[in-house]
Amino acid sequence: MVMNKGQLEVIAGCMFSGKTEELIRRLERVRIARGAILLFKPTIDDRYSTTAVMTHYGREFAAHLLAPGEETMETLEQAVGAAAMEEAAVVAFDEGNFFSALLPDLCEALVERGKRVIVAGLDLTFAGEPFGPMPTLLALADRVDKLEAVCVKCGAPATRSQRLVDGRPARADGPVIQVGGLGSYEARCRTCHERERLRARPNKASRLRTRSRRPARRLAATTCG
Repeated sequence: MVMNKGQLEVIAGCMFSGKTEELIRRLERVRIARGAILLFKPTIDDRYSTTAVMTHYGREFAAHLLAPGEETMETLEQAVGAAAMEEAAVVAFDEGNFFSALLPDLCEALVERGKRVIVAGLDLTFAGEPFGPMPTLLALADRVDKLEAVCVKCGAPATRSQRLVDGRPARADGPVIQVGGLGSYEARCRTCHERERLRARPNKASRLRTRSRRPARRLAATTCG
């Protein structure tokens, strides 16, 4: 009986932790072994190139664009051809956090076909919340590697991405997806990561309700003598 050798690998971590570097390293090893590779990146990620995945420091690997919300086997076959899909030993996705909730099902379908599937992406948003389909992918993965960067504030291992606006930490109510790199984000540890949360000022009615719930002051008893 032929065993299915497909598996799902997830490379997660914060900004500047080397996720794309690690992804490219694994793909280069497959290429040296003369294995067929298909690498996809989300259309939203156009920071450095639309035809390649590129690290912050210039290392690159040819890739195909895939629109979030269209992560289906049919879409992949339309993009590269059914023959290329059949031949591919490895199917990889960079910036998995930018894809939709369809990505985990696509990865599972590829694994069922015997493919080695590799996904690299941020596990947390800049506000420190689970990012897109990454939590599901991490749960389904046969292998998980969570990489760390170096905190720019204290030098400790960094697991958080600090978004910056005019050099200052961004407010936590900003858009979750905002593509950026050096200058827009910093790697920080849990302690140095700043999360500014908006606290709505109570309106007049709520202040009145709050006051009405306060216990009345006890008046001192007086006696007539």
